[in-house]
Amino acid sequence: MPFLHSLLSFFLGDPLSRTLKTYQPIIHRINAFETELSNLTDTQLQQKTTDFKSQLDQGATLDSLLPEAFAVVREASKRVLGLRHFDVQLIGGIVLHQGNIAEMKTGEGKTLVSTLATYLNALEGKGVYVVTVNDYLSRRDYEWMGAIFRFLGLSVGLIQADMSPTNRQLAYACDITYGTNNEFGFDYLRDHLALSKEDVTQTRRHFAVIDEVDSILIDEARTPLIISGAVGQSSELYRQLASITQPMQLDLHFTLDYKTKGVTLTESGITFLETALNID
Repeated sequence: MPFLHSLLSFFLGDPLSRTLKTYQPIIHRINAFETELSNLTDTQLQQKTTDFKSQLDQGATLDSLLPEAFAVVREASKRVLGLRHFDVQLIGGIVLHQGNIAEMKTGEGKTLVSTLATYLNALEGKGVYVVTVNDYLSRRDYEWMGAIFRFLGLSVGLIQADMSPTNRQLAYACDITYGTNNEFGFDYLRDHLALSKEDVTQTRRHFAVIDEVDSILIDEARTPLIISGAVGQSSELYRQLASITQPMQLDLHFTLDYKTKGVTLTESGITFLETALNID
């Protein structure tokens, strides 16, 4: 099998290498903007965000904006954080934008990579969620990487544990929202228990960038998120059933399992209830 794999690779080429080669023209286009953008003032660079949004309104696509938008993020990062995206990081940004997984080793700057796809997709004004594994990373990236987005005129929100519903709504209304997978998940569940639209916090679910995707979508996904609503007042039917079952006798009509706190009806109990409820 190793020989066959080597033979196929020799004639057909390595699939990963072929994929990476398809990104090279895009990387060249991104790099071509660097000199031009470096000569702009901060105000002129910030104006690019408004220009991109106008182009989208006129029918442009995100893919068509990608080279210049990525170049703008890189220039903003250089000015705000002193960090410049390398070509391999630009490739990672393209991969994320396309909805794929970018595997990067520790120290290769995956946090910086996320800013590229995040900014590009936030231009549509439909909201972007950046999902992290814990509150510390959410706050760190909100403050650290968020500086790039704020410099470029986008609003950035942060979801943390114990936030009020009002503050959550404000955070979700931002162009970019940082938070953990648990917070996003529980907010989704809470929204499905909301009694009115005014109580819903996640009003937009459009695009998400997930950090540590293997941990969140595989390891963390093994633990289900469970939420329950408040118990309301007993209904009239419940009160009626409570009065009907009062004459029932232990062992004759039902048995108890004290370990599991379970109740099991006997045949006599089933007959008793069917008669009481007029069930044929």
